[in-house]
Amino acid sequence: AMLIVIAGFPAVFIGVFFGGSIIIETLFSLEGLGRLGYEAAVARDYPIIFGSLFVFGLIGLVVGILSDLMYVFVDPRIDFESREG
Repeated sequence: AMLIVIAGFPAVFIGVFFGGSIIIETLFSLEGLGRLGYEAAVARDYPIIFGSLFVFGLIGLVVGILSDLMYVFVDPRIDFESREG
């Protein structure tokens, strides 16, 4: 029963990881996508902001799908078939 909860952790914490990357990269002057997005926001460089948000969103969606597939792997009784009625 606990494996289902553990399988959902990556999807839940992905936003925390992205927020943490922005803070850590800015604080320690590291090069990365978080700092790029932060510097673009300060400079009002909208295409870079949209691009970094797109990448973060795409990674979040992929991790969410992988988390849903992990549910099926952990508990075979879970399926995503549509039901009538």
